[in-house]
Amino acid sequence: MAIKHLHTPLTGDDLAGLKAGDSVRISGVIYTARDAAHKKLAALIAEGKPLPLDLKGQVIYYVGPCPAKPGRVIGSAGPTTSGRMDRYTPLMLEQGMKACIGKGLRSAAVKEALQKHRAVYLAAVGGAGALLSKRVLESEVIAYPELGAEAIRRLRVEDFPATVINDIYGNDLYEQGVRAYAREEKQSPEID
Repeated sequence: MAIKHLHTPLTGDDLAGLKAGDSVRISGVIYTARDAAHKKLAALIAEGKPLPLDLKGQVIYYVGPCPAKPGRVIGSAGPTTSGRMDRYTPLMLEQGMKACIGKGLRSAAVKEALQKHRAVYLAAVGGAGALLSKRVLESEVIAYPELGAEAIRRLRVEDFPATVINDIYGNDLYEQGVRAYAREEKQSPEID
């Protein structure tokens, strides 16, 4: 299977060719945000105030990176559990976000919102934070420095690896995997 290269900001055309299970490499600017930052963004939206970043076409990476070691741009930067952002994700998609990166399952409401807003959910490999950080060329805190590791950062990345879990068509790689496993179990002969 060929790797698909994406350059941010993303467009509908970029996402139309992606299917659940595709491997992608992202280059350009992505933003970091976790629970605390999402809560602050949601409050601004509710109050009708401007956000510290324009979400149109953007990618949000659910990560709270470790401090950078000397000579490095960023410390270990592995994904956090995406379900913790489920309550905020439909709202972020309404603001124009086109992709989010994390790990783990998403709620039915998030999957429905991804399809409605023609956006994708991508997974990065948990436990590979040190390797993922090598794909980050620049890192700058742009909002909420008081949140420490959970501040919103602007990252410039090159060939950042991820896998499409939920595509714009409503497909879910995790559900496909469960169905494929169940089929194999039914077809394999029993061992006595």
